[in-house]
Amino acid sequence: MGCIFYGCSSLKDINLSNFNTKNVINMSCMFYGCSSLKEINLSNFNTQNVTDMKGMFYRCSLLKEINLSNFNTQNVTDMGCMFYGCSSLKDINLSNFDTQNVTNMGFMFYGCSSLKDINLSNFNTQNATNVGCMFYECSSLTKNNIITDNKKIINSFL
Repeated sequence: MGCIFYGCSSLKDINLSNFNTKNVINMSCMFYGCSSLKEINLSNFNTQNVTDMKGMFYRCSLLKEINLSNFNTQNVTDMGCMFYGCSSLKDINLSNFDTQNVTNMGFMFYGCSSLKDINLSNFNTQNATNVGCMFYECSSLTKNNIITDNKKIINSFL
């Protein structure tokens, strides 16, 4: 499903709750450049086999909230640029993200200038080799608003 909605810049809302994603391994750039997207329902996405989420919501600049609490990310290795340029994003639920196998988190939240706080307490970056610029241009976010015990994540903010 990589790039399936790539560049759909007129797409305003989409309900994918009935998509069968059980066998999907690639969701990279799935909504890349969907700059008019305001509403998205991914509530029944089965992501247990996904390994690549790189750039999944890249430049979805009108999305204000994304609930990904149902995402199973145990096999994901690449989350780089996942929310890059989501400048209207205020609320994101990543409470169930399992990041123990992720190696790339670089630029993950780059340009999320409306994001005021984020809970990454479940993030495990022991295998991450790239966390560079993870929060670059997140002007509403401070390191005091990043909930985590992980120094690697906090240091990427500096």
